[in-house]
Order: sequence, then C-alpha cells, then structure tokens
Amino acid sequence: MSKFQKHYHFLIYKPYRMLSQFTSNDEKQLRKKRFLGELYDFPEGVMAVGRLDENSEGLLLITTDGQWSNHVNKSGEFEKEYYAQLDGIPDEEILEQLRSGVKIGLNGKKYLTQPAKVARIDSPELPATLQRIRNDRHGPTSWISITITEGKYRQVRKMCSAVGLPVLRLARVRIGDYKLDMLMGTTVMEVEPYS
Repeated sequence: MSKFQKHYHFLIYKPYRMLSQFTSNDEKQLRKKRFLGELYDFPEGVMAVGRLDENSEGLLLITTDGQWSNHVNKSGEFEKEYYAQLDGIPDEEILEQLRSGVKIGLNGKKYLTQPAKVARIDSPELPATLQRIRNDRHGPTSWISITITEGKYRQVRKMCSAVGLPVLRLARVRIGDYKLDMLMGTTVMEVEPYS
C-alpha cells in the first residue's frame, strides 16, 4: 500500500472459538473453523494487531498499517487488560506472584514475565458466550483483572496456570486507550489510531 493511500483501523470483538485470521488455505480448516472475515467486509490488506487464541475472546485491533501494528505490538507502550475467570480463588500471595512475574514456558525455555497489574474483580459484564463453563458446584471460581505490556503466546493463561489457577474464560477488555465499552454492543467499529 502506498504511503499516500488511506489506512483503515478497526476495533472488533473477537468471539470465543474464532481464529484471529481472516481466512485459510487449508480446506479442512475452512470447513471447521470460524474466521474474522465473517464479522465484516474488511478492506484489502488488513491484519490483526496481535492475536487472541481461539478459546479467548475480546478486543482485537485490525489495521492496514503495518508500521502502526508493529508499534502497538513491540513498543511496550500499549497496556493490554484482560478479565480472567479462574478455577479457584487466589490469595494475596498468588496475586503478588502474578504482579512480580512468574516463569512460563516459551519456545521450549523458561521465561520470566514482566511485572503486571493484577486485582480481584467482581463478575464482569461481558457479551454472552457459547463457551460452556462449569459452575461453582465443581469448586469455586473467581475473576481477576490482569494488565500486561508484553504479549507472549497464551501469556495470561500460562501465568495463571503457573500459580495453580487455570483460566476458565478469558476476555481482553482494553488495548491502550481502546476499551471494550467503546463498541457499545456492536462487533466492529472503525477507529482513529493514536500513538
């Protein structure tokens, strides 16, 4: 895309069980998986800014501007906030471990995560999900807000597993100044970038 052409930027809500890609060359995957392209008629040349795994939901930025995408992903200037429903209830010691950094597996090696903001929260208001989540009859669950500036593969899930509290549901609710409530019940919204 020429530097003189207009770039497009979108804020979207990626549902549970959808891949953070627009299509696939794999026929079997096309038959069995859901893709971002079904949410909106995006312009040519769009890309997801970072990703959410198939079993996670929430905010995703879409853009035609590769430089801006790289800045959001690599600069460390954009906080990413997640709401995580945990299998169990964290005590203050566990919360402090998450805040200070925990070791997770990454590319076959151990990686110490950077400090994070972590707090207990009440059950948040999130869009309805098709995900089936066990009820408290099988043990207590709880919610935390966790805010990171890095974005390693499945990082939040790995962090919570590292302290013995697997994630049952995970939703990204903020990327920098972009927030979930900006969508106001829609799935896709065109936005202006900021740095």
